[in-house]
Amino acid sequence: MHRKYQADFPLNNEIRKSKLLALKSQLKVQENMFSRPIEQSKAATEASFQVSYRIAQKCKPFSDGEYIKEIFEVVSESLFVNFKNKDEIKKAIHGLQLSRNTVMRRIETISKNINEQLQKDIVRCVAFSLQLDESTDITDTAQLLIFIRMIFEDFSTKEELLSMISLKGKTRGLDIFTGFKAYISQIRLPLYKLVSMTTDGAPAMTGIHNGLIALCHKDEDFPDFISYHCIIHQQVLASKRLNTKHVMDISFKIVNSIKGKSLQRRLFKQQLDEKEPDLALHTDVRWLSRSKFLQRF
Repeated sequence: MHRKYQADFPLNNEIRKSKLLALKSQLKVQENMFSRPIEQSKAATEASFQVSYRIAQKCKPFSDGEYIKEIFEVVSESLFVNFKNKDEIKKAIHGLQLSRNTVMRRIETISKNINEQLQKDIVRCVAFSLQLDESTDITDTAQLLIFIRMIFEDFSTKEELLSMISLKGKTRGLDIFTGFKAYISQIRLPLYKLVSMTTDGAPAMTGIHNGLIALCHKDEDFPDFISYHCIIHQQVLASKRLNTKHVMDISFKIVNSIKGKSLQRRLFKQQLDEKEPDLALHTDVRWLSRSKFLQRF
C-alpha cells in the first residue's frame, strides 16, 4: 500500500509533513470512536460514586439514588435549554447508575477503600493513641467504640473511628478486654506504636484489678502506655465545682415560664425576627448544653 510513499512524499518535504498530519488526524478520529464511550462510562461511574457517598453520609435510603437521577433528568430540560450540547448532557444523566443495588455496591466499595486507607495510615504512622467508650444502643446491645488518633513523621495527625464491637453478653472489664484483644489481634494492630489510652471513669474501664486498663497493663503484648480519663468527663467534674447558681436559676425560671405555655411561647416568638432562633432548654444530663443555653438566652 505504501510502495510509492517515499517517491510521492520525499523526506524533509512540506508535502510529506502535510500528509503525515492528515494521517494522524484520521487516526485520532478512529481512536476517539473507541475511547470516548470509555471516558463517558468512567465519568458516569465516578459521578455514581459521588452520589452514593453523599447518600451514605446523610444516612439516606439506597433507593434515593433513583429519585436523585429522576430529579436530574427533570431539571435538565429547563436548566440546559439553551445549551448546544443539551442532548449529550441528557444522555450522560440518563447513563448514571443509581439503582438501589448499585448504590449499595458503591457504598460497600467506598467502605472497603476507607478501611484500606486506614490500615495503610496505621502502618505509616509513627505512634497512635486509642480512645474507648462503651455504651448501649436502642436495642439494649452494648457497643464498644474504638477511636484511633495517629501522628506521622511530618507531625500531622489524623483521627478515625477504628471499629465498633458489639458485646452480646456481660460488660465487665474482662468482657470488654476479651472483645478488644480479639479485634486488635484480628487486624494485627501494631501495639508497639501505642502511647496512650483514654476511657471514661466506669469501673469496667478503670478498675484497679479487673478494669480494661489494668488488664491491658498486665498483658505482655501491650507496651508501657499512659492512661487518661476522658477530657469531657473531667470537664463535667470541674463544672460541678463552678458556682453558677445565681445565674442559672434565674435563666431557668425565665425560659421555663416562656417555653412552659404554648400561648406564652407564641407571643414571645412574635417579638423575634424571622431569622432569630427560639430559646433552648437546658438539661443537666448533657451539661455541655449549658453554654448554648446561656448564649441563646
